[in-house]
Amino acid sequence: MNRFWPEDRAVHRLVRCVVGLAIFGLGVAMLIDADLGAAPWDVFHTGVSDLTGMPVGTVIILVGVALLGLWIPLRERVGLGTILNAVLIGATVDVARPAIPDDLPLLVRVGLMVGGVVVIAIGSGLYIGAGLGPGPRDGLMTGLGRRGISIRAARTGLELSVLLIGVLLGGAIGVGTAVFALGIGPLVHVTVPRLSIEGPRSADLAAAAAPSARPAQPSQ
Repeated sequence: MNRFWPEDRAVHRLVRCVVGLAIFGLGVAMLIDADLGAAPWDVFHTGVSDLTGMPVGTVIILVGVALLGLWIPLRERVGLGTILNAVLIGATVDVARPAIPDDLPLLVRVGLMVGGVVVIAIGSGLYIGAGLGPGPRDGLMTGLGRRGISIRAARTGLELSVLLIGVLLGGAIGVGTAVFALGIGPLVHVTVPRLSIEGPRSADLAAAAAPSARPAQPSQ
């Protein structure tokens, strides 16, 4: 199968990928606007947003594009899903956030936080299961893995690094960060094989390529 434009059920894959990425972006917006702490990469994104004044979604897009530059020495292959991931998640975040009311009661914000994690898991299952290539952050992880660094070490090292930088920049860290870290792995392990075009075989993909889905450490 051609990784960039697969001939097998190509339109079906594309639709699932686009819908999944839009759902993923909605979940990110929900988690950020719950104001109880974001996922590690989004702690970094919100920190950069606060520093520069750029919308969070725009930061997500720019960081994703920059990370693709790091794929070159790692010789990672870009898929259509990679490009869509770099653009659509951030664009959806910037569209969705203004629609979420400010000053919500705490109980509603807790529901928004938990719902955001679940929505991200569903979006992950759809877009990963479409099989059109990993996102910029995941490709960086797998590329390092092919250079002799374990997937677990690559994921943990990358996300702890961006989390620390995000905290130093004043990013949105809190209980939601811990909820995401503990919940996203088990949830994606359920959603990927059930929403994948390839079927149950994609359960392995959930462990290796899911956005921020490592149970050991938690965007895309």
